[in-house]
Amino acid sequence: MPVETAKKIDDIQTEILETDLLIVGGGNAGCFAAYEAKSLDPSLRVTIMEKAHISRSGALAAGMDAINTYIRRDKEETPEKLVKWSRAQMGGGPIREDLALSNAEILNEGVELLEEWGLPIIKDEDGEYKLRGRYDISIHGEQLKPIIAEKAMEAGAQVLNRVVATNLLMDEDRCVGAMGFGVRDGKFYVVRAKATIVSTGGACGIYKSPVTDYSGAHHQTWMCPFNVGTGYAMGIRAGAELTSLEQRWVAVRTKDFCGPVDTLAVAYGCLMTNGKGERIMEQRYAHLGGEKAPRFCRLNAPMNEWLEGRGPTYIDTTVLDPEEAKDLRTDMLNERPSFVLFLASLGIDITKEPVEIYGSDPYIVGGHTGSGYWVDISRMTTIPGLFAAGESAGGSPNKFVGGCAAEGRLAARGASAYLKNVSLPPVDSAQVDEEKKRTFAPFLRGPAFDGINPTEMEERLQRLMDEYAGGVHQFYRMNEERLVHALKHIRKLQEQAGLLHVGDLHGLMGAHEVIDRLNIAEVLIHHLLYRKETRWPGWQTRMDYPEIDPKLDCFVESVRDPKTGEIKVFTRPYEQLIPGDRLKP
Repeated sequence: MPVETAKKIDDIQTEILETDLLIVGGGNAGCFAAYEAKSLDPSLRVTIMEKAHISRSGALAAGMDAINTYIRRDKEETPEKLVKWSRAQMGGGPIREDLALSNAEILNEGVELLEEWGLPIIKDEDGEYKLRGRYDISIHGEQLKPIIAEKAMEAGAQVLNRVVATNLLMDEDRCVGAMGFGVRDGKFYVVRAKATIVSTGGACGIYKSPVTDYSGAHHQTWMCPFNVGTGYAMGIRAGAELTSLEQRWVAVRTKDFCGPVDTLAVAYGCLMTNGKGERIMEQRYAHLGGEKAPRFCRLNAPMNEWLEGRGPTYIDTTVLDPEEAKDLRTDMLNERPSFVLFLASLGIDITKEPVEIYGSDPYIVGGHTGSGYWVDISRMTTIPGLFAAGESAGGSPNKFVGGCAAEGRLAARGASAYLKNVSLPPVDSAQVDEEKKRTFAPFLRGPAFDGINPTEMEERLQRLMDEYAGGVHQFYRMNEERLVHALKHIRKLQEQAGLLHVGDLHGLMGAHEVIDRLNIAEVLIHHLLYRKETRWPGWQTRMDYPEIDPKLDCFVESVRDPKTGEIKVFTRPYEQLIPGDRLKP
């Protein structure tokens, strides 16, 4: 029976597959993991489960104009220096220096592979990769994702396109694969695997976007709107340990559009100014390092100017000469053509007027901050058989494109070594049946059910998090009482998830995306409550605890009990491996 006309769960087909290595999420890290695993052992059965289409999925779907992590050895840069830089960008930490160093040591290999595969990387007059920042190199990256995807498929990885992962497949406390459904064929998929890598990216859409207020655009965000944190959520439900979720990422973007700012600030050296014409970092934040201040300072500064009565805030493009302005427009047309149209609609000439900027909504993204799974050096999580890579893996911030590719390869190495010594148990039919019922419940209720649709619940979640858990409309500020209020109402929304109803398979995907976001939001609030200090203003600002507490110079961890739902929060110590002042790169 076609799934569109299914009346009961038995009408929906179950397909059981077996593989050696399952990769959940076919983005940058996932594709590199598949390529590496097949390179290590061509006989290995490698399967990628991807909810979109691998050629245009994940954070690289629309392309990139730069790779933000590459070590130019001729500039006397080293892996150790990159770790020190990353540590300083996080305000001195904490970061997992062991993970960051192992990543940095193979970082360049992945970038050079990309060039070998056909990615155009811009060179300087000496024939070296052209730097646009200390570790940033410029690329023509519109085809970046198709190039990576093609190599994963050429290596022999099986790809399950348009299959939405819903939960991990467990054998007691061990991960033995994952389950999900086909968003086109409506089948329920059970993929049994000796080892599983989660590389589903970060979590977007937990908070309300400021752009939505003005544009009405549901997905006007800095981060890929389809990366909703499913990998985090599956781990949370299975009892995996997560780290540093309170270290949220907030980006500075052009106001009312969420257009690119890095191209303006990094590549062309345009500086932030406030409504009084002051250079914000030089004149207001020199004590934090000015233009060399940690990333969260530069992200928080424009919003702080608004809050203290010196807004609006801008990127001053009027310093560009006509030739530079022409080059900038060309770069913007390559990176975000609609942004040029947006400026034109406002009648803005960037040589005569600065570009207005504002903060984004907060995101949970382990490629930029340290949030994600707690992993060991092989990238295995606290659940045996489950590995994490890219933005899903925590502890090692500032990975960006090059670092996530490197981590995909490292996770593949760890998973490949692990799976040699394990075998698969028989299919747990009770677990499969239970997850199948949970997965299709909103669809089987049907569109006529008197309940809640996913968009309604998503909007309620985003408003709740924005107003009570430190969203952009509260200038990222929060206190104990607001967070407790948010937690109370998140739990109410979780109870109401049993009222979700949809009319088609695309709507079913939306229902599970909002359920995943609710799971992440609950754990995130626990992290924000536990860190009773302000360590990263803008990312994590506690109005009731405005100072740094030396006792919290550690990692904040959480584990959710799969049986009771109780969330335990605790700490792990910070271990400094690279000597030197933690606040200096």
